[in-house]
Amino acid sequence: MNFLIKIHSLWIFGVFLFFVAFGYLIFKEESELFSPVLGLNIDSETSSTIEGSAVEENPFSYDESFTLEKNFSNRRKFTYITDLKADEILLITTGDVIPSRSVNHISVNKNNFKWAFENVAPLLKSADITFINMEAPLIKNCPLTDEGFIFCGDERHLEGLTFAGVDVVNYANNHMGNYGTEGIDNTKKLLDSAGILSVGLSTGPVYKTVKGVTFAFLAYNSLGVPEPLLSYADKDKMKREISAADKAADVVVVGMQWGEEYTTRITSLQKELAHLAVDSGADLVIGNHPHWIQPMEIYENGVILYAHGNLIFDQMWSTETRQGIIVGFIFKGKKLEDLAFTPVLIEGYGQPIILDGPESEKILNKFYEDTLKLKNTL
Repeated sequence: MNFLIKIHSLWIFGVFLFFVAFGYLIFKEESELFSPVLGLNIDSETSSTIEGSAVEENPFSYDESFTLEKNFSNRRKFTYITDLKADEILLITTGDVIPSRSVNHISVNKNNFKWAFENVAPLLKSADITFINMEAPLIKNCPLTDEGFIFCGDERHLEGLTFAGVDVVNYANNHMGNYGTEGIDNTKKLLDSAGILSVGLSTGPVYKTVKGVTFAFLAYNSLGVPEPLLSYADKDKMKREISAADKAADVVVVGMQWGEEYTTRITSLQKELAHLAVDSGADLVIGNHPHWIQPMEIYENGVILYAHGNLIFDQMWSTETRQGIIVGFIFKGKKLEDLAFTPVLIEGYGQPIILDGPESEKILNKFYEDTLKLKNTL
C-alpha cells in the first residue's frame, strides 16, 4: 500500500513538473520575438519614468517579418516613393556628398548649384527626413580646382541642398575641418538659415520629430586626430551621448566616418564602433568614407550600413567610386517595416543618375553577396 502511495505521489509530482515546464515555454515564446534568419532577439517594449515623464525604453523595433533575405528579395521599386501610406515615415540616407573640386568647378561655371542633384532630387525630397554626409565646408571664395585633398565648396551649394530636400547634414568627417573653425562656422550659419540641421559637432545630438516619432541624430569621425568643433569617435563619449539620446528619442540614428578607402572589407574598428553604438542605444548606424559600397549588418536590435559609396563626388576613375546606394528606411510609427535600395551611378564628374534594370541588379546582387559574406564571418 505504501508503495502504491509513493508511486501515485511521484506521478502527481511528474505531472506538476510537466505543466511548469510547459508554462515556461509558452511564457518565453510570448515575451520574446526571435528571428532565426537574423539570430535576432527583440524584447517586448517596457516603460520607465525619466524626469517625471513616461518614456519608453527601446521603443524602436522591427516588423516581425523583417529579414535580410526579405529586404533583398523584395527589390521594392524605389525610384520615386508613391506608395507610402499616411502613417508611414521615410528616412533616406546616401553616400558621400562632396561639393568640391570638379563638382564645385562645374557648378560655378554653369552657375547652377542644383546641377549635381538634378536627377536624384525628386527621390531625396520625397522623404520625411533626408540625412547626408557632406565632406566639404561651404565658404566664400572657395578656390576653383579639379585636384588636391583640401576640400571646400562655394556657399551657393546651399541651393542644391535645399533643392534636394536635405534635412540633416553630418559634419563629423575628415574634410569638414579643412578650412578650420571659420569654415565650419560659416557652413553651419548657412545651413541654419535654410532650416537644415547640423550634426557631428561637439555640441551633441539634434532631434527631429515626424508624425509623432522623434528621431535623434548623432555623428562621429574615427579618422585622423580630433578637430575643434567636430565630434570625434571617443568610445566613452559615444556611449554616454548615444545612451542619453536613446532615453530622449524614439529612434536613434548614428552617422560614422570610418574604415579604409576603396575596399568592401570591414575593419575591426568599424565593427567595434558599430556594435558599441548599437549596444549603447543606436537603432541605425549610417557609415561612410570608403567611397565604395560596403555591406550591411543586422546586429542585436540595430541596422548597420557600413558604407553607401558616393552620391556626389568627382571620382570618375573607377566603376566602384562612381557607384552608390540610396537607402530608404520605411517606418510605421516606431517600427522599421522595410528597407529599399536605389543604386546610382555618377556621370560627368559629379552628377548621379538613378539606375534600373540589369545595372541596378548587378550592384544590388554584389551588395547582397558582400552582406552575406560579412554575416557568415561574424
